[in-house]
Amino acid sequence: GHISFITLLAFTFSGQFLFKFFSISTNNFRIAASFIILKIGYDMLQTRFTNTKLKNKEIKTYANDIPSLRISIPMLCGPSSIANGIMLMNDTNTWTIKGILIGMIALIYFITYLILRNSTRLVSILGKTVNNVIMRLMGLILMVIAVKCFVSELKPIFDWYYSIE
Repeated sequence: GHISFITLLAFTFSGQFLFKFFSISTNNFRIAASFIILKIGYDMLQTRFTNTKLKNKEIKTYANDIPSLRISIPMLCGPSSIANGIMLMNDTNTWTIKGILIGMIALIYFITYLILRNSTRLVSILGKTVNNVIMRLMGLILMVIAVKCFVSELKPIFDWYYSIE
């Protein structure tokens, strides 16, 4: 968990440098990130976590080595987390707000740690049906956020395009 937290913070702080280095505008990045978030939300809506097929040997290795880097980075610090971290950091303009953002990321990682630590108990308490309903609702919310992000970032691009005509 702590490796993925450090990785997310590194990308969150280096996002502006990466934008400048690759000549990427934040609008373009937000549109691309909205596609990633939309895909993850769609997978959640279909109650599946990933399209990746794992062999039995890999599943056993992952199950015996859950805190490893192989699991923590893609699960806790995937493309949507990195994209959101960079977008949120781009929207901050004072060190106080940056500190609050870092604090919120740390809080979310701590809550995630507690949930994952007690996940077996939570799944047995809630049951499979309730878990599927919660996952579908969260997937729907992610899809709505992705569409909002996509639509809100199209306006500046259209405004720029019509301003040069």
